[in-house]
Amino acid sequence: MYLLNFHLQFKRTAVFLSLILVFLGCKSENNETSVLNKPAPNIVFVLVDDLRWDEFGLGGHNYIQTPNIDRLATNAVLFKNAFATTPLCSPSRASFLTGKYAFSHGIIDNTDRSTLSHQLKTFPAKLQKEGYETAFIGKWHMGNDNTPRPGFDQWVALKGQGKAIDPEFNVNGTETHREGYVTDILTAYSLDFINQKRSKPFLLYLSHKGLHPNLHQDASGKVTNIGDGGFVPAKRHKDKYKGAIFKRRPNAFVTPKDKPALMREIEGLPELGKATATKEEVIKSRAEMLMAIDEGLGEILDLLKSEKLDNNTIVVFTGDHGYFYGEHGLNEERRLAYEESLRIPLLFRYLPLTGKGFPVDQMALNIDLAPTLLDFAGVEKDSLMDGRSLKPLINGEEPDNWRTSFYMEYYSDKVWPRMVNMGYKGIRSTQFKYIQYTDLQNMDELYDLKKDPYELNNIIDQPSYQEILEEMKINLKKY
Repeated sequence: MYLLNFHLQFKRTAVFLSLILVFLGCKSENNETSVLNKPAPNIVFVLVDDLRWDEFGLGGHNYIQTPNIDRLATNAVLFKNAFATTPLCSPSRASFLTGKYAFSHGIIDNTDRSTLSHQLKTFPAKLQKEGYETAFIGKWHMGNDNTPRPGFDQWVALKGQGKAIDPEFNVNGTETHREGYVTDILTAYSLDFINQKRSKPFLLYLSHKGLHPNLHQDASGKVTNIGDGGFVPAKRHKDKYKGAIFKRRPNAFVTPKDKPALMREIEGLPELGKATATKEEVIKSRAEMLMAIDEGLGEILDLLKSEKLDNNTIVVFTGDHGYFYGEHGLNEERRLAYEESLRIPLLFRYLPLTGKGFPVDQMALNIDLAPTLLDFAGVEKDSLMDGRSLKPLINGEEPDNWRTSFYMEYYSDKVWPRMVNMGYKGIRSTQFKYIQYTDLQNMDELYDLKKDPYELNNIIDQPSYQEILEEMKINLKKY
């Protein structure tokens, strides 16, 4: 009888432990339990390069079809006012990973900062230390060195910017070559990682090459785009949107008349206007390039559901900064502080909290994702992080002390001739935006975003706004 009772008790204990593992959303092997000793969600973080905040179906794009991004959005928090604090690839990526402004983490531009990027204190490293199994898959884009960075158990990084077709990778320290379309390969690596047997919660950080151009650099260092404006979709999506016309914003094709920094005469460059705006073919090719990303997201969501992981897996979908579609006559100069560049898409799905999906109007920043994910994992954030957890907003709360403004910055570089000497810092509040150029004198800008959401009227010299301007300047001095 004693042995029978012991056997029954043992079975009950085993069942109890198994239920705990199911609750954690982790597939068990050898009946091991999570070293976190507390429930912890899995995390899938999907970062799309250069994706505009309105560049998916439910985001407002007039012809694009993104059924899987839209499916994610229906069960997610849609942050309607999400921003990159530095609208440039490398600084923004470092901000996502560290929760810090560019001036704090030191990745201030797109130059080769490989050494520094090995030293970043990232949220994946903190999660790994606390018992998460972590993977980085995709485009690192903080230096040309694609060797493994600290904080990741699995490392699959594209070489340099990465090629759209038949790309090269560093896989856990070994250089390798894969045939096929880059997005499909990244998706396959991601599915394989999710599908591994494990007893720990996991973090998948998937950083896509798309929607970035396919670049070629010759022996002289000259960089040129390959394909339709450099944007190369998968063959199966080529010409999917042939003949489609993008519905442009009211500030598209408008030649700046009150923006001295953009009105400078630069040798070899034409006046901004319709002739300099992003071509329709480029917008179409970017839309077609996004199709493989949307399909890959669908495969990830399907796998999470089939493996019964979706209820305890956070899915984040976002972009590192925006892209100009001819607003103010601009195209590839996405470094500027205008809304089309600063705004990013941000979807956050965690079914126990966001199952019905809902929008959030409060400001969310790329520096908020690191502290948010640590918060959900039950891990204390780094005291030096500049961002704050979005968890109260995801819980449906409306905190009284939520931010009503944020700091933005950009450090001048020489990649694009029009952007030389156009470094800036500024403040973007719920109503106003102040841009202070750090290398140019008497060219600053101020906008009333409620009256002028398309930033067509620089009001910096208007007498009625001088008190507001002084307040913005005082606020800026805090950073």
